[in-house]
Amino acid sequence: MKTQLESYDPSTGKRLGKVPLTHPADLDVIVSNAKRAAPKWKALGASARMNMVKDAFSRIEPHTHQLACLLSAEMGKDARRSMSEVGGSSYAASYIAEQAFSALQNSKLDRTTELQYQPLGVAAVISPWNYPMAMACNLIVPALVAGNTVIFKPSEETPLIAQAFVELVNEVLPAHVLQIVHGHGDVGQALVESDIDLIAFTGSMATGKDIMARSASGLKRLVMELGGNDPMIVMNNANIEAAARFAVAGSLENTGQMCTSIERIYVDASIADSFEARVVQIASEFKAGAWNESGVHIGPIINKQQHNNVMRHIQDAVHNGATLLLGDLSQQPPYIRPTVIADMTPDMLIEQEETFGPVIAISRFGSIDEAIQRANNSVYGLGAVVFGAQGSKEVAEQLEAGMVAINQGVGGNGDSPWVSAKHSGYGFHGSAAGHRQFAQVRLLSHR
Repeated sequence: MKTQLESYDPSTGKRLGKVPLTHPADLDVIVSNAKRAAPKWKALGASARMNMVKDAFSRIEPHTHQLACLLSAEMGKDARRSMSEVGGSSYAASYIAEQAFSALQNSKLDRTTELQYQPLGVAAVISPWNYPMAMACNLIVPALVAGNTVIFKPSEETPLIAQAFVELVNEVLPAHVLQIVHGHGDVGQALVESDIDLIAFTGSMATGKDIMARSASGLKRLVMELGGNDPMIVMNNANIEAAARFAVAGSLENTGQMCTSIERIYVDASIADSFEARVVQIASEFKAGAWNESGVHIGPIINKQQHNNVMRHIQDAVHNGATLLLGDLSQQPPYIRPTVIADMTPDMLIEQEETFGPVIAISRFGSIDEAIQRANNSVYGLGAVVFGAQGSKEVAEQLEAGMVAINQGVGGNGDSPWVSAKHSGYGFHGSAAGHRQFAQVRLLSHR
């Protein structure tokens, strides 16, 4: 029986290190330890928990450079983005802890009724590989401040960076308040089916549906963000330069391996020639390569399976009549160079599914109603963007997504929730309302 989970550099295939492999049978003890730690963690009170969590995550800051290099090597993103993620996670953890503490304060509804927020118990946090620190912290911190103990399962693609930051945080937290488990899908499935109370998950829609099914018998609480297929509408009165630059950045950021990547672009036919030409010019300046190579914008695709999926989308589009403006059909792992596709149609996989790669897919429209209809014709509903001047707000109001933006990226300000619609999520996190989903609401009334 294997006892170690090995991790590899997606750029080179070089083995980076290993962590202890958790087996499903081990989870009974791990969950039991979390349950035993829960009463004392709850008894500390929200203020003490907030301060301890802030102190714990501050231990990351002195190790930012080391952790960023590890993140880059394990996931493939360039050093600048990894430094931003690690440093941002340390800062965000303190901010989120304070915000969660404020959101979870008891409040008087009137002289005889009080609204309270109590811990749910044991929370499982299951996070993805594309932002292995940021997304994990966004879920772990409010769960802990709410008084839950946490069992954290990171992606099997990025176990080393997860293990490293959890070990730093656990220099402060009491034993078994935050535990980490490693493994593949079988470990995640067993964790979901174990005797826990809450599952906070970020990942694919297919896995989210599986989690819902496995947790149904226990009526477990769910907070899930399940990816997107985000549209961008470029109106005829848009600033073409600004729209083209955003389209490229929004499609290629993090090698396109991002839930809010721009996946489908609908541009008014009257400006399409100029828009497409500028997109190709900008995208052709982006260089693919390893994280420690000079001038690299596009890192490796995380694994061969995902590389094959992105290439399948590109090849299907061209086979069905799309025009390849930049890129080629025979790119081998681990890289896919910036790819621009025009003449996307609704029957193509690239319009129907989440591609999750460095592909800019464009289609022309004749009327704004057509653009809105195609933008909404998806089971996904995470984000959507409109570029335009007069009339852009009216268009944005008609888009079916949890986060909609005009002439900028989605997400709002620091106090905004990260929220989705349709099949892109179940529940949400961030903001006071999001933090309260990690707690049990209780109404206490008296005479």
